[in-house]
Amino acid sequence: MTATANGTPDFDTRWPGQLAAIDMGSNSFRLEIGQLHQGRYRRVDYLKETVRLGAGLDSNGFLTEEAVLRGLACLARFAQRLKGYAPQQIRAVATQTLREARNRDAFLARAQTVLGRPIEVISGREEARLIYAGVARLQPSNVPRLVIDIGGRSTEMILGQGRKALRAESFQVGSVSLSMRYFGDGGITEQAFRAAQVAAGAELEEALEPFAPVHWHEALGSSGTVGAVSQLLAASGISDGRITAEGLRWLIERCLHAGRVDRIDLPGLKEDRRAVIAGGLAILYTLAANFGIDVLQPARGALRQGVIFDLDERLHATALEQDGHDIRDATVRELQRRFMVDTQQAQRVSTIAERLYEQVQPRAGREARRELLWACALHEMGMMVSHHDHHRHSAYLLAHVDAPGFSQSQQRRVADLVLGQRGGLRKVEASLAQETFAWQVLCLRLAIIKCHARGQVRADVLSLARSGTQASLDFPAEWSALHPRTLFLLQEEAQAWSRGGVLKLALRG
Repeated sequence: MTATANGTPDFDTRWPGQLAAIDMGSNSFRLEIGQLHQGRYRRVDYLKETVRLGAGLDSNGFLTEEAVLRGLACLARFAQRLKGYAPQQIRAVATQTLREARNRDAFLARAQTVLGRPIEVISGREEARLIYAGVARLQPSNVPRLVIDIGGRSTEMILGQGRKALRAESFQVGSVSLSMRYFGDGGITEQAFRAAQVAAGAELEEALEPFAPVHWHEALGSSGTVGAVSQLLAASGISDGRITAEGLRWLIERCLHAGRVDRIDLPGLKEDRRAVIAGGLAILYTLAANFGIDVLQPARGALRQGVIFDLDERLHATALEQDGHDIRDATVRELQRRFMVDTQQAQRVSTIAERLYEQVQPRAGREARRELLWACALHEMGMMVSHHDHHRHSAYLLAHVDAPGFSQSQQRRVADLVLGQRGGLRKVEASLAQETFAWQVLCLRLAIIKCHARGQVRADVLSLARSGTQASLDFPAEWSALHPRTLFLLQEEAQAWSRGGVLKLALRG
């Protein structure tokens, strides 16, 4: 990939300039194809299918095979639509259902085969950040605002101003999960609505102060539930599409009058929304009553557009070869600050590791190189917890901390690299089966050994070569004579790889 004169990423593709986002939500899967030109966004295509993945979670937290097959069939159709697009033009993200599903890895393995591309499971806060990015770009304003997105199994709330999300949170209550729990038998009663509102209020209670009306001047609602309710109110002549407590009460009364989900008769109610409308109304009414929302306006922009805008920023940074212009780089710097990482040591390790990795993996993808460098930057963050076994503390923190821009799967990969930075290799044995990971962790470990004295180092002393899965580390004999402690550690390292791992390490000095 190169950059055109104005910095636009240039792909070898049938569809230059177009970007695609797949949003694998709990109720629906969506595919958005768009194009950005001089800051303006144009939708090229939009596909939506009701998959009800969230309704396919059984009582033990496993996706049923029926739900899995619905998801795979949808992704197969999306894959057909995306033929001719370069891999860099597409980003697929999954949300709450796959955050919860205990068999998500098995599903993702099948789904990625069908789609032909990686799927990122993103955290709730990352989902909220991307939702706000979509709204802020397509409906710009400098007014402090509250953005709400009610999904199938989670609700995101974001405070922001301009394009900056100031606070982003995700709560585990959604239209699908609440509808299944309180209206799952098809009946609609006052008692069920009251119970659903209490349950929603209990989940959202911790948000009362941080998202109170004093912090915002306007409230916007993004995506499915809000859009559906807005359309119902407009089609019935109750409002122009704006959502108020009065309008919500009217809709709830209509549902109660129907008495059953299959008897709800409202102009504009789509069949795919019927089964989850009661749960969505319960959440919306709870939000309006408890957070002082007089008017909730439907927003332009949602998660899928936020994914496209985020992908565009990454690609521009790549095309212009500007590390640091990706939000993930800002996140790494913030984590270094928060956990008081010795940044000079991190930079020394990064310099050595990058040089070694280039020698043995010259054609590695940019993401693989960057994951190695992020691991170098954060490999000592666990020292804030304890110097003893700091690599384990670092790996745990990396796997669980909120890290804007990172998917959960990418965080786990970087955390696994950090876990493997020292000691025996058995603890990362499963990951070592992947040769890409093995070369990354070898270069990280060698760089840390080279920099163990925490002083200035020469980057050109060590040279790493490969022949298949055999790694050879070369260094001058006079250097090893002057650095017996480093040589001892390197010999220990060679023995560690001889005991396990897909690679073998030989020393030649």
